[in-house]
Amino acid sequence: MDDNHPTINFEIRLPESLEPRASYDAIYNQRAIQQLDSFYLWLLRQLSPVSGMRLLDVASGAGRLGHFAQQRYGVRVIGSDLSVCALRMAADNHPSSHYIAANGEALPFCRGAFDYVTCIGSLEHFADMASGIKEIGRVVKKSGIICLLLPNTYSLMHNVYKAYKEGTSVVDQQPLQRYAARLEWAQLLRRNGLTVTRVVKYERERPLTVHDAAWYLRHRKSLARLIVAPLVPFNLAHSFVYFCRVSSL
Repeated sequence: MDDNHPTINFEIRLPESLEPRASYDAIYNQRAIQQLDSFYLWLLRQLSPVSGMRLLDVASGAGRLGHFAQQRYGVRVIGSDLSVCALRMAADNHPSSHYIAANGEALPFCRGAFDYVTCIGSLEHFADMASGIKEIGRVVKKSGIICLLLPNTYSLMHNVYKAYKEGTSVVDQQPLQRYAARLEWAQLLRRNGLTVTRVVKYERERPLTVHDAAWYLRHRKSLARLIVAPLVPFNLAHSFVYFCRVSSL
């Protein structure tokens, strides 16, 4: 895609009187923003982190990705999140990991501090996505790997289906959310200093634990979506996982 072409995304803002940290504290006081364990296990298989390396999980929420990275791969993990309530939840559930309250647009770490940086389903909620991307690129090593999951405007079984059935967009109840298409996200990353080395589509993760297998049996619509997921065209996937490195000057 030509970098002179404007990046296209659409944005949803909920009427909200609270500042961002208070908004996410209110959400986490009610529930964790969290996926099935199998999702984090699948994602880590894609990343394949090396034992002893350092990983920063930006917008780490309840800390499940970092927990599995440490438990299964022996990675040294720090989770950062805007919400203090999310970090307390993570610390209570996974006390062996380390957490810090931080805005993803101004990370309190030195340049090149981490071998891996992940930001999973969160960048699209940042007030300033460009600053968030630049900060992620700043704190990862030149040889490091960045993993970002971002949502697709044209998700066949998500946004497109919702529009077809109800004439509305999918609203996830976070104060600010954005969608873009696959190459539009890649363009935004490239403009802010990252080189995309690989893109993986995400639709639904197959169950990798007994608990998650039982969950699918109780949620038949999700099971049906899992079964047809391989048939969904790449550019119509629910989300895209971007593996990136810092661009060479």
